[in-house]
Amino acid sequence: MSLQVSCLSFRQPYAGLVLDGVKTVESRWRPLLAPLENQTLAIHIARRDWEGEDWRTVLSGPLGMNRGQMEALLESGERFGRGVVAGLVDVGETWLCPASLQGEELQHLERSAVLIGLQEKHLTHLSNPRWLKEPLSTQGGRDLWTVEIPYELLP
Repeated sequence: MSLQVSCLSFRQPYAGLVLDGVKTVESRWRPLLAPLENQTLAIHIARRDWEGEDWRTVLSGPLGMNRGQMEALLESGERFGRGVVAGLVDVGETWLCPASLQGEELQHLERSAVLIGLQEKHLTHLSNPRWLKEPLSTQGGRDLWTVEIPYELLP
């Protein structure tokens, strides 16, 4: 028996940040996750890293993490390695971040997304992150695809 769910590949450190509950807002240039509102999404850890350093700036600045806390968080996110489905998250509302958004509201969203420069991106609220009991090795894909997770791996 298995659970069939939509899956999305995230580069590190964002996959780990989602599954450890630090990243609660996902940003995309198009409303990719909108059709999944109120559904569960599987998180696949891509083999490649995210190329920017915004995450480090947000963790050390607005989120106030020191080097040791950041390293512990990064290690946690690597517990299952790469090229695997590692966990599940619940998908909430998707909305378009206005180009005019500034100030505290924008800073709050940037902390939640662990990313800077969210204006004109589609943002989706993520909640209830949970790691699988063991990783499920599978090839990643572009955009959304469907994955079957054996019940014995579910948290």
